[in-house]
Amino acid sequence: MTDYKSTLNLPKTDFPMKANLAQREPEMLKRWYVEDLYGQIRKVAEGRPRYIMPDGPPYANGDIHIGHAVNKILKDIVIKSRTLAGFDAPYVPGWDCHGLPIELMVEKKHGKAGQKLDSRAFRAACREYAGKQVDRQRADFKRLGVLGDWDRPYLTMNPQYEADELRAFARIFERGHVYKGFKPVHWCMDCGSALAEAEVEYADKTSPAIDVRFRVIDEAGFLQRFGGATPAGEGAISIPIWTTTPWTLPANQAVALNAELEYVLVAADFGAGPERLLVADALLDSVMKRYGVEQYDIVGRASGQAFERSMLAHPFYDRQVPVILGEHVTIDAGTGAVHTSPGHGQEDFVVGQAYDLPIDNPVGPNGVFLPGTPLFEGEHVFKANPRIVDLLRERGVLLHHAPYQHSYPHCWRHKTPVIFRATPQWFIGMDSNGLRAQTLDEIKKVQWLPSWGEERIRLMVANRPDWCISRQRTWGVPIPLFVDQRTGEPHPDTAALVEQVAQRVETGGIDAWFELDPAELLGKDAAKYDKVTDTLDVWFDSGCVHYAVLERRPDMGLPADLYLEGSDQHRGWFQSSLLTGIAMRGQAPYLSVLTHGFTVDAQGRKMSKSVGNVVAPQKVMGTLGADVLRLWVAATDFSGEMNVSDEILKRMADSYRRMRNTLRFLLANLNEFDPARHAVEPDNMLALDRWLLARLAALQTEVATAYEGMAFHQIYQRLHNFCVRDLGGFYLDVIKDRQYTAQADSLARRSCQSAMYHAAEAMVRWLAPILSFTAEEAWSYLPGERPNAVMLTTWYDTPAATVPQPIDWDTVLRVRVEVSRELERLRAAGEIGSSLDASVDLYCDDVAFDALAPLGDELRFALITSEAHLHRAAERSEDAVAAADVEGVYIAAKRSANDKCVRCWQRRPDIGKSPEHPELCGRCVENVAGAGETRKFA
Repeated sequence: MTDYKSTLNLPKTDFPMKANLAQREPEMLKRWYVEDLYGQIRKVAEGRPRYIMPDGPPYANGDIHIGHAVNKILKDIVIKSRTLAGFDAPYVPGWDCHGLPIELMVEKKHGKAGQKLDSRAFRAACREYAGKQVDRQRADFKRLGVLGDWDRPYLTMNPQYEADELRAFARIFERGHVYKGFKPVHWCMDCGSALAEAEVEYADKTSPAIDVRFRVIDEAGFLQRFGGATPAGEGAISIPIWTTTPWTLPANQAVALNAELEYVLVAADFGAGPERLLVADALLDSVMKRYGVEQYDIVGRASGQAFERSMLAHPFYDRQVPVILGEHVTIDAGTGAVHTSPGHGQEDFVVGQAYDLPIDNPVGPNGVFLPGTPLFEGEHVFKANPRIVDLLRERGVLLHHAPYQHSYPHCWRHKTPVIFRATPQWFIGMDSNGLRAQTLDEIKKVQWLPSWGEERIRLMVANRPDWCISRQRTWGVPIPLFVDQRTGEPHPDTAALVEQVAQRVETGGIDAWFELDPAELLGKDAAKYDKVTDTLDVWFDSGCVHYAVLERRPDMGLPADLYLEGSDQHRGWFQSSLLTGIAMRGQAPYLSVLTHGFTVDAQGRKMSKSVGNVVAPQKVMGTLGADVLRLWVAATDFSGEMNVSDEILKRMADSYRRMRNTLRFLLANLNEFDPARHAVEPDNMLALDRWLLARLAALQTEVATAYEGMAFHQIYQRLHNFCVRDLGGFYLDVIKDRQYTAQADSLARRSCQSAMYHAAEAMVRWLAPILSFTAEEAWSYLPGERPNAVMLTTWYDTPAATVPQPIDWDTVLRVRVEVSRELERLRAAGEIGSSLDASVDLYCDDVAFDALAPLGDELRFALITSEAHLHRAAERSEDAVAAADVEGVYIAAKRSANDKCVRCWQRRPDIGKSPEHPELCGRCVENVAGAGETRKFA
């Protein structure tokens, strides 16, 4: 037997089948930064339309987790896809560096500021700690394959950023949005500071729910308010309130009713003899059931409006409090009467302002009642709850007491319950200068992805209180104000003074403010002013990215095309950026906002070390590689929760291998192909190769559109299907015969090589934003002259053929599937091994016949059988089986009786006709010793 292996065009490539991503990726990463790939991209992109997406800064504390990885990978996919689409898309990473978590970490080592370290040294320690955390996180973000300006990130602790944040504050101050107020704010007793809305999360808490009598002082006058006949009944008259915060009763200043609700006076024995209670009619049944009272009489009825300014007795202090009216009083729960402490609640504060009620806050920053607080001095508010309940019982004013589980605000850092506490704080007013109305208007102009984000943030803005921007921190950007000691008003030249402070901060950091002698700026007037020592809310820090980064850096710009973060940032960064942007310029700082969901395990459970379901990105990168993690991110619909587990990632690794092997097949069959010399013009290509060009062009449009619409999971689905179905399941399977057996420089071979070359050029680019390392590796094996990195190019422009397609390939594909089913049946019965062992007869109606007939003898190549004969349906044999999914087609398949060609493995009747090559079929003889076979279609 002659060895014909040397006459075949067998695939060959150094692109390895085994990816070894965990080992190969770090080597590639090192090269990217040695060669400054990001800098090269910036040079190539110079002059293109700009696409701006700022980085919402992660907090500089702790190692990155899987949520960080999702966020950074999504941003990288956006930036890289926009770059390939022909934009100049810079990426400037950033970190949020101030605030309590870093202070707490430094306190663990050095104690609180002023103990082992003075304030300056304490801030230096905070800065050092944050810097180390940035370095750790930066290394992991880079390892994910995220390209960016990592050597020049923005850090909110950089003096330049801090100075620009002060300038942003000055602009907001100049536009009249900043004021100082004494009003209740969320207060964390562990932080010892006010909290912003975004720093509060809700969790279940069990509280003591109590109903308390507020006795009417002037009963005769009260009864007259019902109009008409005086209500009957015996006993004292009270208005009962229901509350889950007994500790706020010492600060009570009123009881609120709703003017529009109807109230009833109920006479009954509530456990202390006959008495009368005023409750909302709509809540009467639930109130009586709660009190265990079955027999009662309604003796009076009137609207809440009738009882305004009636006077009631405080339940345990010698204090008279009025009945007031408020729209916040509802019939969702309780009695229809709301205990009102303006110093401990936002709605209480608002209605208290309307009635000029005292704003009493007897609670200190540690949650302990202040000295001089009658009965409860020195007690922690939560520990005082049982004492207050006992006191109410002793005074005979407790109607009911039971534990009550409800959603309660907690500090997002300490996970501990917070309180509402009135303190002097600095605020950005939502309504005083039209900020809320402007913001609600701007929200409509932004594109929200998913679309439900618009309604979510609209409701948050519509219902939020004024933004408390002051904090009592050591490590934070200062509120750079001088306040008149007599009037409390900021200095009239505040804007100019802040600029002077900003210039000092640019060189000396925030210490320049804290160590500033006011006389240096105010001269002899310094004695009249106090220097504010509060710091700015860290959400104000990050909320100024649009000014301190986008407006101030020459490589960026405003407005941003996209803000991209997790769905929790409607309360956080999206909103703080929106409010500061509108307060500064009157318009939103972004054109569109995209949110992604949170990561959960395969069962939908939150990641938890105690549950043992945490997936660490560092471990994934060290085993499967960053590209597998990136593929999972792209393949998952990030608009909802994102399920991840070791098993899910292993399945993703299998999908990765299919894509990699497809690339490897293309590269292996481009061995020795030089596009400059060997590429065939589209119009001269074989029909099947022109089909692939058309498929590439259509897929290019689909992929580019999906990237633009951020539908990355659709890209994964399309590319995976393209590799498995279009290429692996059809095209590459069919062209193996002519690729391997045709003469090396024949049109048949060069045509399919040209098509594979175009496919590889397009596919590597499609994959580059997602499989960044693999695409870069494959790029280095592509033939022809090219830039040294795929990201230095744009989407591939697949050449199009102008010659009409002679073949209906859709019908060929469908018939091919049906034939494969029949061949599989023969294989299962042991009648054939390879499909080339088979001979097939197709009996077709006129439609199918006309679609397949142009292929002629090349139909067998499309079906990958040794013989394929086409007949009219009327001629069909008895053994022909109707195709399941192609109407009018019948298939008869059997084992071929011919010998097998040792070169092409087809069973042909002309084997042995050539004396010189008795083991070859006629076609192979022509390819080995003649001018070469002619192929037109497949």
